[in-house]
Formats: sequence, structure tokens, C-alpha cells
Amino acid sequence: MFGSIEEVALEFKRQKYICSSEIATAIYLSERMQKPILVEGPAGVGKTSLASVWASAAGFELIRMQCYEGLDEGKALYEWEYAKQLLYTQILKEKIQDVLSGCEDLRQAVERIDRQEDAFFSEKFLLPRPLLKAILSERQVVLLIDEVDKADPEFEAFLLEVLSDFQVSVPELGTLMARHIPHVILTSNNAREMSDALKRRCLHLFIDFPTADHEKEIIELKVPGIAERLARQVIDVVHKVRKVDLKKLPSISETLDWARALTILNIDTLDAETVKSTLNLFLKYEGDIKKVKENLHSLLPASDGKLN
Repeated sequence: MFGSIEEVALEFKRQKYICSSEIATAIYLSERMQKPILVEGPAGVGKTSLASVWASAAGFELIRMQCYEGLDEGKALYEWEYAKQLLYTQILKEKIQDVLSGCEDLRQAVERIDRQEDAFFSEKFLLPRPLLKAILSERQVVLLIDEVDKADPEFEAFLLEVLSDFQVSVPELGTLMARHIPHVILTSNNAREMSDALKRRCLHLFIDFPTADHEKEIIELKVPGIAERLARQVIDVVHKVRKVDLKKLPSISETLDWARALTILNIDTLDAETVKSTLNLFLKYEGDIKKVKENLHSLLPASDGKLN
């Protein structure tokens, strides 16, 4: 457990994640209050990586559950390993025959088999999915519930129940309670509005695109050796592009890809031709590339390489 907000920021930086005071505060309070964090914001601002960095910084295992339309309780919780149960049945066929020895009719045979149900419906044959795996873990974990907005509202209601009690009911085994309350991060790209009930259960954190100074710090940390002038020019262009009405705005990871590519190409300053020939490194749709090319002159960095 982190001792202070400052320690959170320091440990995250050691993992090459530059976090704002809001992020560090949310992580610190989540640990102390044992409340999940609902992280919202545009795609590509570091919501998913926040969970993996938290796990690495604190020495926890990361368990990830990817949400999608049609996800249900069974796929999120557990399933029985029927093939393993069948294999054990074949291996123990002689013992089963001994159990059934002397049965006078089918009803009596069924009753005897029923008394042996616990042998084949135990944790030995249970295959935990992410939610149950996090609950049954012998050590505290970070549970990432990624893109929860893609799941159906019915699954969100079920998820709320699990996050409230950190226990699940398995009909054959009874109620399984968390051995250690996991640290939970839920991410949302705002594909749909989350329910008020879920928001009440969680600490809320909105991560937006970083400021120019913040993004420069990220680039210098992630792309060691990049010239300061080039880093500023890259940020200048990207921040101007993000103001254009595009299908997909360039994310932080795409800014980093562009910066790395420019250093590989031994580019030390940006000009119109360089920007034009490398737009595909941070813009992923042809329509967006065409739109930026049409406005390229106004998007070029200032001639002195400083931020406007």
C-alpha cells in the first residue's frame, strides 16, 4: 500500500508513467477506501495502462477482463471443466460401479450418485474467469475491467452487485467470498453512459489529453535522446491536430510512435514535407490524413520550434 500521494507519483514515474495529481490522489484513496475507480476519457490517454502500472508499481498481479456486447455472468465468473470431469469419470468407472452395486432400481441409483455430487463439483473442476479469479486470489491483485461501457446494462447491474460485496454464489459450492479485496479499475470510452448506481460505487477519474508540458515530459521519458526542439515541435503539431474535427484524434501512444519514428529517421526539426510524409504514424484514417493535409500550413510548428 502506498504511504502517500507523492509516493504514488514517484513509483508510477519509475514505471515510466507520468501521472497528474488527480490520478495519484485517486490511486491513493482507492487503496485506503477500498473503492473501485471508474476511469473515463477519450481513447488513448492511458486508462488501460494505468491498471498495469499500478500492478507493477505495487507488486500485484494484474487480472484483466475485457468487456464486450453479450458478455454474461458465466463468461466473467467461471465455468466447469466438463472434459476433466468426464476424464475422471472414466478413470473412476470401477469405483462408480461399486457405488451403484446393489441398487434395486433407477431411483436408488440416482440417489446414490447424487450423494457423490461434491466429488465432481468442487473447486478442483472449477475454471475461474477474471472476476472469480480476482476474488479467489491468495494475494491482493489489481482487477482491470476494461471498456465496461461496451457491456450490456444487465451485465453492469450484475457487476455492481459483485463490486459491492466482493462475493459470488456458485450453486454447487455456495457463496465464495474474496480472500483479499482486489484493487479495481473500470475504464470507459463513453460509448454509453454509465449508471448512477455504478458511479456512486466508484471513485470517478476523468483522464483527458495531457497539457503540452505534461506531454513533453512523457515524450522525454518514453523516447530517451529526443532533441528538446523536436519534442516541442511534435507536441505543437499534435495539439493543433487535436483541435481539428477528425474521426480519431491522435492518442498519446501515437504521439510517442511518431516521436520514435522521427528519431529513427534522424529528423532533428520538422518541416512541411516531413510532417506530410509521416502523418500516417499518428493518424489512422485516410479521411483524417486528407483533412490535415488540406490544413497543413496552419498546423506546422512555429518556425523557432517553440510552442505557440
